[in-house]
Amino acid sequence: MSERVAVGIVGPAEAAVERAVREAGGDPVPGAAADVTDTEFVVAVGEPALLAVARASPDGPVLPVAAGRGVRSVPDRALEPAVGALLAGEFTCEDHPILEVCVGDRTSARALTDVMLASAEPAQISEYTVSSGGERVGRFRADGVVLATAAGSPGYARAVGGPVVSPAVDVLAVVPVSPFSTDVEHWVVPLGDVTISVERDETTIHLVADDRVVGRVDRAEPATLSPAGRLTVAVVDASRSCFERP
Repeated sequence: MSERVAVGIVGPAEAAVERAVREAGGDPVPGAAADVTDTEFVVAVGEPALLAVARASPDGPVLPVAAGRGVRSVPDRALEPAVGALLAGEFTCEDHPILEVCVGDRTSARALTDVMLASAEPAQISEYTVSSGGERVGRFRADGVVLATAAGSPGYARAVGGPVVSPAVDVLAVVPVSPFSTDVEHWVVPLGDVTISVERDETTIHLVADDRVVGRVDRAEPATLSPAGRLTVAVVDASRSCFERP
């Protein structure tokens, strides 16, 4: 008898996913993201679960379920056939970059979707400079700035006016948040060697990586972004395009 394939399960609806995995001939392994990184596959249900799995750097492909537009996610109703296709090997792979953001020696975090600098208090304008490859891209006054990967571009970056970016390209969309000027630009820059500096602050500036506040950024210490590995997403017939609205 062949060995059953171990499938990690992260997020809610564990019972339904476990049942789908068993029916497809797999061995379900529910748990926290850090506990399932060595399984053959991971099923991540919901966006918080997907973000946690991405930070944990799993060995195998991840099947996102009801995880938003950022990656090709399977809707809840297609869970069983999607898991069946996954274990039958009927999928393709799509890679997404993981970002590492560092502020000096005191703060380091990883993100799949976006990194943001934001004022701790509302309506407190600060001034930011974004550089890419050692060249200044833009300087502006705003409540904050979000730098989104393709996986993050349909999310908050899109809500504040940024473009939706194809996962086929490794770039960052740079979008000011509530800019002081009505004519401020947005930019798309290559992924790698990107720096955000706070030139003037009216309040504490929080550093946000994906869905978490991870520290602060002072004028003396810019935040630097660089690639830190990749997340492999399993794409099955039921997976939705990142360009498709729910």
